[in-house]
Amino acid sequence: MNWFLIAEIVYIIVLVLVCLRIIYDTRSTTKTLAYLLLAIFVPFAGILFYFAFGINYRKRKMYSKKLMADDGLSQKLSEEIYRYSKETMDQSGADVKSNKELAVMLVKDSMSPLTAGNDVKLLINGEQKFPEVLKAIRKAQNHIHIEYYIYENDEIGAAIADALVQKAREGITVRFIYDDFGSRSIRKNIVPRLSAGGVQTLPFYKIKFMVFANRLNYRNHRKIIVIDGITAFVGGINVSDRYINSANKSSRQYWRDTHLQIDGPGVMYLQYLFLCDWNFCSSDKLQPNAQFFPRTSFLTANGNKVVQIAASGPDSDVPTILFSLLQAINLASEEILITTPYFIPGESLIDALMVAALGGIRVKLLVPGVSDSLLVNAAARSYYADLLKSGVEIYLYSKGFVHAKTLVADRKIAIVGTANMDYRSFDLNFEVNAIVYDRDIASELADVFHKDIADASIINVVEWINRPVWKKLPEKVARLVSPLL
Repeated sequence: MNWFLIAEIVYIIVLVLVCLRIIYDTRSTTKTLAYLLLAIFVPFAGILFYFAFGINYRKRKMYSKKLMADDGLSQKLSEEIYRYSKETMDQSGADVKSNKELAVMLVKDSMSPLTAGNDVKLLINGEQKFPEVLKAIRKAQNHIHIEYYIYENDEIGAAIADALVQKAREGITVRFIYDDFGSRSIRKNIVPRLSAGGVQTLPFYKIKFMVFANRLNYRNHRKIIVIDGITAFVGGINVSDRYINSANKSSRQYWRDTHLQIDGPGVMYLQYLFLCDWNFCSSDKLQPNAQFFPRTSFLTANGNKVVQIAASGPDSDVPTILFSLLQAINLASEEILITTPYFIPGESLIDALMVAALGGIRVKLLVPGVSDSLLVNAAARSYYADLLKSGVEIYLYSKGFVHAKTLVADRKIAIVGTANMDYRSFDLNFEVNAIVYDRDIASELADVFHKDIADASIINVVEWINRPVWKKLPEKVARLVSPLL
């Protein structure tokens, strides 16, 4: 019996079945072609890679975001969110109404309310963020909810851990979610210390050997702190000393990042996300109550900022964050300012930016001059030529590493969050962005952008396009696998 021939026939049958599954299961045409090429031209390993990293979890939801077991109560809440959001829109000024389609989309897609009466503070780098975080933690009266992708066992990590333990000892309920991959370094130090101190700690989607690759692929990239259901922090800054730039750390690389502090009703959806994530990680079934969603956040709201939250992940029906960015770009009429550390945008985002630039809108993109990933950097650079030809200005940050994820449109809205402009953030990771419909905050963030590009070099379109082939070829090759990065 010719066992080699039988093995070949079996392999071909398996390959055909896998290819049919890829075609049926993968939402993106680009990713479908990438996985097909990988499966066909990289025997065995390509098939294993697909099953480890390529299964479409947008169809097979990792968990349900449904927080309330009572469908009647859930329907009543949905109606209340629609009503409240409509009232907010009706009472808002022209700057908010000019982005009505964005706000309506988020309400309809994910029941994220458009909230008024918020105080919003823009926090630049860790040296501005962490003092405010510690101050807010120490003021907590009822509960502290915190979840991070990266939490490190260093000076600031220890300081926040000590503050959390102190509040737990005072009788404040403290719940802490850490990503089991991004925060793996704290499993044997910070986590036991928090648990011993009365803090409830849980890993998000704990990595287990048998499903290591798959669970490694779908990470919780969110950075959320919610205190008493009234104050929240969200943005790009993880808990690590690297985000703090100070005189006594001059040997470290300068780290540019952006975060927000929100006080008021805008905290509600961040609280909702945390509770959903907590219930997924634990055996608890926490339900909405007056402590988690205090009416005082509405009754005492005296700010003037309109805030809405965009969140998505493998649990989402659609890539909400991608759609929100596309909508913000499409609604802009004068200027779009984008900062992102990882830029592998995909066709829809590239087309939106090119259309905007060709239509006369000033589009400026700030990315790192040197990325922390050679492959990601090469893939990103492969997109620059088309953008440059359409009139997009691209700046390479040179002062250090820019890690901020922000967008400003027409100095009317500001988007600050955790999502990079890449396939991973749009499809694989659990992410969250805050949208502030406010000219003051948008102008402040725009000023920060222009300050940043003073520490960057602009790409010359002619020189870039006329680069030698040996420089372009690796970028073209990296682009072929960019949907898989």
